[in-house]
Amino acid sequence: MTSGIHHITLITRSVQANVDFYAGFLGLRLVKRTGGYEDATQLHLLYGDTSATPGSLITFLVWEDGSLGRVGYGQPSEIALAIAPDAIGFWLTRALQHNIAVTGPAQEFGETVLRLKDPDGVIVKLVGTSGVTGTAPWTVRGIAAADAIRRIRGATVLTEQPQATCAFLETYFGFHAGERTNTIVRMVSDTGDCVDVRDASGFWSSAPGTGTVDHIAFRSPDITHVQETYDRLIRDGSDATAMHDRKYFHSIYVREPGGTLFEMATDGPGMLVDEPLETLGTQLFIPPHFAEEAGNLKVMLPQFGLPGEERFLYRELPFVHRVYTPEHTDGLTLVLLHGSDGNETTLLPLAANAAPHATLIGLRGRSNEEGIGRWFRRFGPLSFDQQDVRSEAEALAAFIEGAAEAYRLDLERTVFLGYSNGANMLVATILLHPGLVRNAILLRAMNVLEETPQADLSDAKILMVNGDHDLFGAKTPDLEALLRRAGADLTVQRVHAGHETGQHDIDAVRQWIEANLPRTA
Repeated sequence: MTSGIHHITLITRSVQANVDFYAGFLGLRLVKRTGGYEDATQLHLLYGDTSATPGSLITFLVWEDGSLGRVGYGQPSEIALAIAPDAIGFWLTRALQHNIAVTGPAQEFGETVLRLKDPDGVIVKLVGTSGVTGTAPWTVRGIAAADAIRRIRGATVLTEQPQATCAFLETYFGFHAGERTNTIVRMVSDTGDCVDVRDASGFWSSAPGTGTVDHIAFRSPDITHVQETYDRLIRDGSDATAMHDRKYFHSIYVREPGGTLFEMATDGPGMLVDEPLETLGTQLFIPPHFAEEAGNLKVMLPQFGLPGEERFLYRELPFVHRVYTPEHTDGLTLVLLHGSDGNETTLLPLAANAAPHATLIGLRGRSNEEGIGRWFRRFGPLSFDQQDVRSEAEALAAFIEGAAEAYRLDLERTVFLGYSNGANMLVATILLHPGLVRNAILLRAMNVLEETPQADLSDAKILMVNGDHDLFGAKTPDLEALLRRAGADLTVQRVHAGHETGQHDIDAVRQWIEANLPRTA
């Protein structure tokens, strides 16, 4: 029976740093890049050996700038990668050369171990071992085949129920107990992979988030075996999920008694089902059930560069932001401010459809009310925290000035587009910091300032797109009059809509941009 680890999935908050570490420093091959199968707005990266062999796969869910998790019981705490015993010295030297903190060498279960931390703080062990062998290690410049990472060696699971966790691994996944210490039982598969079950009684509980291991997937030869295992799990009272078709494998999920999420995945059809071996990992795939939204989703997924490729260098600025660069640019930049319950990716599809050759910068508001992302605090539907509005407008002005310098933005060819709460934030910034925003598009906007300053907006071009049955539409005439009195070059377009956006907004934005900021490249 096929047994052992199929892949291990973790969560990262910075895709570029992740790629630089796993593909750059560790020298693994990026074998697949896809949108998530549950949430296609989430990038999923898979690293492995030359052929993307099950047992070599380390995968990452990308929660760009996401919340940090907490390592604790009910979760894996570290992963282990196998290298040749003689390669320990090479990796120790390489870590020092790349300024990566390393501890060891140390002896664990008779094997020499180096411990590193990836950019998210996950412990990655490099284990010099002959216990497992790799069939197709990937080699890159600076890493010889003899030193390359061979495959997964194993993982460590923290549990308050070590005996139950060990029994679960033995009963359903084909592992058996091997060596042990006072706190760890090493569970070993027929192929030599290991799961170190560590007694974490008295430790704190885990919390999901970036910098944690999401789950461990174990190998299965075929769908029939997965189904049989599922039937046994359900019969024995476990809350396993039904079969999932992940295109590259079929799988089920279940939590073991200690709380760690396990998956059982088939070896086939494998990562070569939609890409040839020679170009494996070079194309971004969207799961088939999201095919109709593929164009929009590709704009929302974070971009990155492999080692040696060009990449966008992000700078520390007052707001979390996402930059999307199209294949061919026309020198135009759109800065996007989402509405309530949005984030930095929400308006990217709308903007990309309206201005397909523009560079897009999506911002994330810093206010949060009951889990809903916003730009400033409010006391009620039409009552806003004036001090917070002004403070966040000042921060947005600082972002604009910082981005103009760091990213070399031409503010004459930069359009600031806000929707709803984001448009209101933009209005406040325009009025409180005149002269900074030269081009603005306001979708379903209103003025949230109780005391409006005298502002000279004679150098500003502004488009307002109002819904003819918008619930907040009664507030738009006052804003129109205010902007005209301030001298703005104002265009107002009414569309047959409520507060929601749609194709009418895309058309209005495209036409206004073409009329006011013609393409130059």
